[in-house]
Amino acid sequence: MRKAGTQMNNLRADERISIALRTMYRQYGYLPYKVSKFEEYDLYMRNKAFLMSENVLAFSDMDGKLMALKPDVTLSIIKNTKDEGDQLKVCYAEQVYRVPRGAKGFKEIMQTGLEVIGAVDAYTMGEVLMLAARSLKAISEDYALDVADLGVVSGILAKENLTDAQRAQLIALISDKNLHGLAAQCASLGVGTDTANMLEKLVTVYGPFEETLAQYEAMALPEACGEALANLRAVLEMMKLCGVERMNLDFSVVNDMNYYNGLIFAGFIDGVPSSVLSGGRYDYLMQKMGRSAQAMGFAVYLDQLARQMDTRCGYDVDTLIVYDSHTPQKRIIEAAAKATADGMRVRVQRVGETAVRSREMIDLCGEGKA
Repeated sequence: MRKAGTQMNNLRADERISIALRTMYRQYGYLPYKVSKFEEYDLYMRNKAFLMSENVLAFSDMDGKLMALKPDVTLSIIKNTKDEGDQLKVCYAEQVYRVPRGAKGFKEIMQTGLEVIGAVDAYTMGEVLMLAARSLKAISEDYALDVADLGVVSGILAKENLTDAQRAQLIALISDKNLHGLAAQCASLGVGTDTANMLEKLVTVYGPFEETLAQYEAMALPEACGEALANLRAVLEMMKLCGVERMNLDFSVVNDMNYYNGLIFAGFIDGVPSSVLSGGRYDYLMQKMGRSAQAMGFAVYLDQLARQMDTRCGYDVDTLIVYDSHTPQKRIIEAAAKATADGMRVRVQRVGETAVRSREMIDLCGEGKA
């Protein structure tokens, strides 16, 4: 057990966390799923609004077909599975290729997550949200899971005659918590006063899940919001049973209503400026891809963690073994074998070479000299 634990600690932050998360997902029956590194370029162009980044790295296949290195895992899973009636639960750890926020070029990013495809009932929603919270806690005790339900937003907007593009503009302003811009846009689009006031509440009323939900339940929201509020209440009760804490109700996590519906959420940890986890219901995406099943899932973006966390405490290796021309080969091999058997990361190098950072050094120079 000591050796296995030492080896885990020697991994990079993203590698260690990915293994821990997949182990947890498998305990709940999510089966490992592997997707291709690339798909047809058209798959991503048809669903650009669903992607975190619109930039897609493309290339021509041998037959001239335009292909793309995958910037997203969910689209590939949907494309390569079928509606078979039974609920499909899968988890994955995949490299995706996209331009992260603030970056100037494409990066290879490790992404770990899970998907449920099939009937998504109250328990399933609760289970996915619980695993999202536990994923964050596995990364850091200082985390927050922000949750909302798009049914509240769509219920408020239901009586307004808006195009998809106009709704998207309003949702973007809510996501940015841009109260002034939201008021101006509502006026520009001729949105009713009652609707504009309720949208303002989505920007200004947020905080700890239970007390914030009570505030929304006390508002005179449209009847069309009732099911979404009931879903949020059911989720809250299940999270209490699961011992999940650090949950907020915050509508700034809302996303494109052409793809997402119902519960939606994002996860944050202290020290990382943007979300490290995002997910939700995406039944509308399934419909756009010709599928009848419901679906829900989330992804953890481990590139954020790799930049912030250093599990090696500033060391390149645990043990540096230095030898010279007098050191017997057998002695070098024995020293390296003993250190690696104990789970240490070992670098063996000739004396005089630039030393790497190490916790300890074993100096074999001069051993064997007559």
